[in-house]
Amino acid sequence: MKSATTKNLVFNNILTMTHRNLLKTLHNPDNFSDVIMQPVIFTLLFGYLFGGVIAGSVHAYLPMLVSGILVQSILNAASGSGQQLREDINAGVFDRFKTLPILPIVPLAGQLVGDIFRLLLSGVVALITAFLMGWRPTVNLPTLVVALLLAIFIGWSTSWIFALVGLIAKNAELIGSLSMIIILVMTFLSNAFIPTKTLPRFIQTLVKINPVSLTITAIRTILRTGHWSINATMVLISGGIIILIFMPLTVFIYQRRH
Repeated sequence: MKSATTKNLVFNNILTMTHRNLLKTLHNPDNFSDVIMQPVIFTLLFGYLFGGVIAGSVHAYLPMLVSGILVQSILNAASGSGQQLREDINAGVFDRFKTLPILPIVPLAGQLVGDIFRLLLSGVVALITAFLMGWRPTVNLPTLVVALLLAIFIGWSTSWIFALVGLIAKNAELIGSLSMIIILVMTFLSNAFIPTKTLPRFIQTLVKINPVSLTITAIRTILRTGHWSINATMVLISGGIIILIFMPLTVFIYQRRH
């Protein structure tokens, strides 16, 4: 009975920290931009600027664009995890948490649980923006949810990498800048926004070995055909491996620091 009460208390503490992190996202301009503004801006920019050149029209380009924007938006939102952690550490917020009657792991757990909701919000905003521009999914709602959940899963697994970086690096602004550069390079050197057959051969090789391309291909296949491909299974396995490696490593570094 006492064990159940303790578990409920820890669960409630994690939810409280999750709520705090979501409020911080909504009230911090940088975090708000990563989660809400960037999916809208990038979808509008790429759709209206490049739709006619690449596919002949915005409407014809949107089915290709949606999967790329979805993955890019979720990776951008995932990168915010490390920056938020470092901002809280530098501001002494985590030192304040140590004085509270909660388990030491609760603030980190609240951050990573909050990331799931931030990724969900970013993905939904990207899909709604594309829908308002004229994109209409060719699959039913459950299949669309499967594609979204796959994107969120791989985004959440990379959140553990960014969280580890946030614990090790000392400068929140540096983490934010480097994360943005890495994600831009990874997404632009992928099949996110253009047909890869027009690229020079050596860039095509880079695109093929880019894990972002694999994720986009898997989600694009689900959204076009409704089928779960071998690529989707590989994305699932890759995300699981990332979590198996970086979750214990991040928790270890966090506990050593505290």
